Amino acid sequence: MIGQPGGRGLDEFGWPGRPPRRQRPGRDGRPLAEELADARDSPDGETRSAELERIAARADAAGDDRSALAARLALIETYLLDEGRWRLVEPVRRCLAAVDRRPDLMPPDGHETLARYRRYAVEALLGSPRGGLDQARALLDDLGTADTATAAELYCRIADHLGDEPTARSWYDRWVAAPTTPADGCLSCAAVRRAELLAGWEEWSAALDLLAGVNPDECTGAPERGLAAGMLPWLRTGATESAAAAHVHAYQRHRRERAGFAYLAAHLRFCTLSGNPVRGLAVLTEQLPRLDRAPDELSAMEFAAAGALVCGVAVAANLGEQRVHRPGYGQRPAADLDLATLGAALTDLATGLAGSFDARNGTGHQSGRVASWLDERGAAERALAHPVALPFERPDDDEPDREPDDQPADQPAPLSLAAITNALDRRGDKYILDATDTVVGRWGEALIQVRRAGERGEVLHVRAVAGRRLPADRRAEAYAFCNAWNQDRLLPTAYVHDSGAELVLAGDVSTDLSHGVAPTQLDVLLAAAVRTGSAYADAVAELP
Repeated sequence: MIGQPGGRGLDEFGWPGRPPRRQRPGRDGRPLAEELADARDSPDGETRSAELERIAARADAAGDDRSALAARLALIETYLLDEGRWRLVEPVRRCLAAVDRRPDLMPPDGHETLARYRRYAVEALLGSPRGGLDQARALLDDLGTADTATAAELYCRIADHLGDEPTARSWYDRWVAAPTTPADGCLSCAAVRRAELLAGWEEWSAALDLLAGVNPDECTGAPERGLAAGMLPWLRTGATESAAAAHVHAYQRHRRERAGFAYLAAHLRFCTLSGNPVRGLAVLTEQLPRLDRAPDELSAMEFAAAGALVCGVAVAANLGEQRVHRPGYGQRPAADLDLATLGAALTDLATGLAGSFDARNGTGHQSGRVASWLDERGAAERALAHPVALPFERPDDDEPDREPDDQPADQPAPLSLAAITNALDRRGDKYILDATDTVVGRWGEALIQVRRAGERGEVLHVRAVAGRRLPADRRAEAYAFCNAWNQDRLLPTAYVHDSGAELVLAGDVSTDLSHGVAPTQLDVLLAAAVRTGSAYADAVAELP
């Protein structure tokens, strides 16, 4: 099952291997579909991105709109997974233009996907100074979407990012008044984003009023995001018990999730402003290793500024002799730093990143934000005399993947590894759990792996690998079989891996469960994935 040395293949669990790619002679003469399939199978990173860009350019030159669109959609997915979101604008713009010119290139639900990618592209430019905001405006203006809720929200956030509060408020009113569509996304998440804006304008009560309407059953991510958005408003309005409970509960999720990094600055600020520098240092020490690989520069800037505030207040609280380990990164060696030194380094990082944003934006707003956060030290030191009591953290809070034994069968909950294994246990299936928390089992002719994918582990991803292999000279037949399967069957999505000496036929099923999944629903999803994956492997076994 393992690919030949120097070739692409699958590891012992059936996942794509990541050895160096072989250079094939005369590759420009190969069909675009084959090149695109190979590019999709290659490791994430710059090599894959460059190959997808080359394929898209070749498709453009050949007038093959469909292949060009497919290559750019794969490029968008690569950027989303590979921390290159700031590069989304151009492929998103080209995809939108292609579909606007030829709507038949995508099914109806694909247009919603493109709308979501457009949002991601604009948001990425708010999070990084490496692209111009004019690109973001053009992405919205050229499409004539100013009357939609999504466009009004994004124009509002662009203005707020620049520090133009009057313009931001004007767009905010249009955002609230605009009718919503499924393309605008989760209503609870939108309410949280509005509350974050209001809190930034120090409208604490208005922010809390919005958060009170967040429906915890509508989105699995919104409750903790809402709690993070409400920590400082509750603290500012004297609802200290609510603020403390929000911090303790939300941090249990944000401490581990990649998407939760953006909320860590709020947790750090709460700890200092509530008179809890010891707790703030614990959070900073635990999360500091994530700073070097922050999702974007904006979240890194905010984390660094809040971390510098923690260090300064901790020194004032006579904790200055404590040392914090900062891992090495790039040319920077690992070191155990005293709080004054760490605080200075974090201040330099925050102010440097703010300066990069302001140089791009032509304003001083982000530098002003960082300065205002650092100026909170006086208020934080005064809070030391009357610290806010923090609720006790239950041991179970450290295990977010545990599924309660008494969870109702029809009650949705975030997808977890425990939920997956419990569902398989209910079926009586035999499986193993590998080091990457991938569930692996064999059903008939199929080796099937089940794992959680996505930024928050919200995607149920099932892969079926057929036990039978085909010789490399049957490539055309293998592609024809997979194409016929995909045309006639909904699940799984079939494709071919070329391991050099032989062809491996596999199929994927991915289900977005960002709104949660009930045990009974998960039972159905896994049963369908196993049944269709086994049928696929049986069909491969029956090939001549």
